[in-house]
Amino acid sequence: MRFRRPPQSSIDQVHISRDGEVAIIEFADPAYGTVNLTLGPEINTLTDHEILDVYNDIVAAQEASIADPANRPIEIPKGRPQIEWLEDFQQWSARGHVLKCEVSNTEDGNLVIFIDDKELDAEAFLQLIRPFAGWGMRVTFMDESQIHDEPVVIVRDPDDDT
Repeated sequence: MRFRRPPQSSIDQVHISRDGEVAIIEFADPAYGTVNLTLGPEINTLTDHEILDVYNDIVAAQEASIADPANRPIEIPKGRPQIEWLEDFQQWSARGHVLKCEVSNTEDGNLVIFIDDKELDAEAFLQLIRPFAGWGMRVTFMDESQIHDEPVVIVRDPDDDT
């Protein structure tokens, strides 16, 4: 089951327990997963309300960071490499947050993704995007000649008569 990102909460929406230096925050709403908040030795002096205040401050800081215009996705300019090979990890890494790529297949029907004229099989592509686990992703399919242009998207249900 995939859990939603836990929101700021009130004390009646959570159950807080402790395990050593870790506060375990369990939400009454099963749509949210458990949060393990490492607080260190000071955990022994904190009330549940104070632990929840620390947690809520962290959530507020995350939300402020997401809303900050300085933290928008970075797109690598046309002609510059979008991915780089990391020798230490033996895999490709994205240099920005936008990937312009072409989807194709091999003669034997296996999926390949071309980025910067580099051919990545499905496993290599999945390893490339693995560091973004927990993020959202929007995929827009378009003619390969237009991948460097910001698309004008039409929002509608394709089953609706237009």
